[in-house]
Order: sequence, then C-alpha cells, then structure tokens
Amino acid sequence: MSGADGRFLTRNGMAARQLAALLLNHEADTRLPRLRDFAGDLKVGNGTVQAGLQLLEEAGAVETKARGHLGTFLVHADRAILWRLAGLGTLLAAMPLPYSHRYEGLATGLRAAFEQAGAPFAITFMRGASTRLGALLEGKADLVVLSRFAADRIAEEHPVELVADLGPGTYVGSHGLLLRRGTPLETEGLRVAVDSSSEDLRMLTARVFAGREDIEWVEASYMQLRGLFAQGRADATVWNLDEVSDHLGPDVEVLPLDEEITSELASRNSSAALIGRTGESSALDAVRAALDFGVVTDVQGEVLRGERVPLY
Repeated sequence: MSGADGRFLTRNGMAARQLAALLLNHEADTRLPRLRDFAGDLKVGNGTVQAGLQLLEEAGAVETKARGHLGTFLVHADRAILWRLAGLGTLLAAMPLPYSHRYEGLATGLRAAFEQAGAPFAITFMRGASTRLGALLEGKADLVVLSRFAADRIAEEHPVELVADLGPGTYVGSHGLLLRRGTPLETEGLRVAVDSSSEDLRMLTARVFAGREDIEWVEASYMQLRGLFAQGRADATVWNLDEVSDHLGPDVEVLPLDEEITSELASRNSSAALIGRTGESSALDAVRAALDFGVVTDVQGEVLRGERVPLY
C-alpha cells in the first residue's frame, strides 16, 4: 500500500472514508454542510473533519472553495474516487433473464447509468423474484430488479427498501392470457402453466383462474412454454406479452386480461423497481445520489426503438 493510501487507515483517514460516502450525496456547485454538522454526523471533532476533507482533496476526490459567509462549496467531485474510498466496491445487481428487448434495454441502461456515475457495477441474471430476493438477503447481490408490485409486497415481509421506481413500461409492456389454439378456456381440467418463483405471475394467474377448482397446475419457466404448448402439455398461462409472438409461434392465441384484474396493478406491475437491503444506508444513499435514473430509461427506450445495440 502506498504512503498516500496508508493515511486512509489513520483516524483522520477513517473520517475521510466516511466523508467520501456522505459527499456522494452532494452535487458540484452546491454548499456543503458546516464542519460541525459533519462532525455531528460522524461523531468526531471539527479538526478531524477538516483533516479528512484535506485528505480527500489531496487524493483528487474533491475540490472545495470557501466563499466567506456563504460557506464552503463543492467545486468538483470525482465520484469514482469517492466510491472507492467509501469502501462501497463493485455493486452486483440481480435481474430477470434478458429474454426480451425490454429487459436487454433495462440492463443496458443500468450499466450506462453506473458508468456515468463512476460506480463499479456488474449484473447477474436470475429467474424469479423470489430467487433474486434470496440472493439479496444472503448478501450475494446488492440490488435486485423486479416489478414495483413485487417490491411493495416483499418490503412488507423482509428487511428491504425501495431504491428507485423507473416508471410504467420499464419492466413489462403488459400481461395477457395465452391459450393453446383450439382449446376452449372453459375446458374441464385445463392445464395452466405457472412460474411460482415469480410474484407477479403467481398472483395474476391466481386472479385469472380464481374459483376454478378443476385447474391442473403445471410448473414452468418462460423458456419451457413453447415446448409445453407444442407438445400439448399445457393449455394456458398468464405471461408477459413482450415478444410472445416471436418466442411461442402460431400455436398460441393471446387474449386480453379482464380489465378488473389489471386496472389496479397496471402501473406497479409494469414498472421496474430496484430494491436493496435495509441497513446498507451508505451504499443505497450513494446509488440514489450518484445515479441519473433518467439515463436508464432513455437508454432502454433507444434499445426498444432499435437505435442502440444492447450492451450489458
């Protein structure tokens, strides 16, 4: 370790690392809190805060300027250096399998936003919100992408919190009822495919077929649907309609869901949400402060319109 790096292991250096996390929440050309306010947050003396800020300046992480009675302003911040000194490391986000252009666009947008923020970032793909939640709770992932509806349900039962809601149409376009062509919906013993690992699909499928005790449930993932329908092993399912015609072929008929079922869920069900572990305040606050989520949606739109090649 170099001499400069070694200074960040001292008392002043530890304060500098804590300050680095706090400064990720500040934009250039904005006034910084007073030394005493920083000192109160970090539970150290004013002199320690002053020394910590000096270390950050020497490391090239920030540039500040005193403006008399107006206070001290942040002139410039190198977010990549602040991120490293804060000890946040590479953030790993768990996403759904990228089987649609919408998901490819979302992954590309997230990568672009993290790169712009100077924050180390990687993506892993996992099928099912419950699987991704498990990875988050076990510390195997730092962020999870899922629908806002699933995020709200999960937050009621687990120590997670919402980091961002990217808005309607960022997770899925819409859901519909898929029916094997030539099979009446009222068929006794209808075989319905369901992905139990997906909070959204499990809920929607249960709502669509509520009250039907004759249903035969077939556990399946999206990648299995074409074969199940073609082989006559499944008659119906509720699924994300993005690119269904390309993936499932002509043997499947698409029917709209009852408006009563989808109206209350339309926006939350189609919105992509990012959640993180409660208690990881430094990292989550840094993500909120450093990332321009408008970049995510802009890039996703470019991918969906064919104006950008997916890169994730």
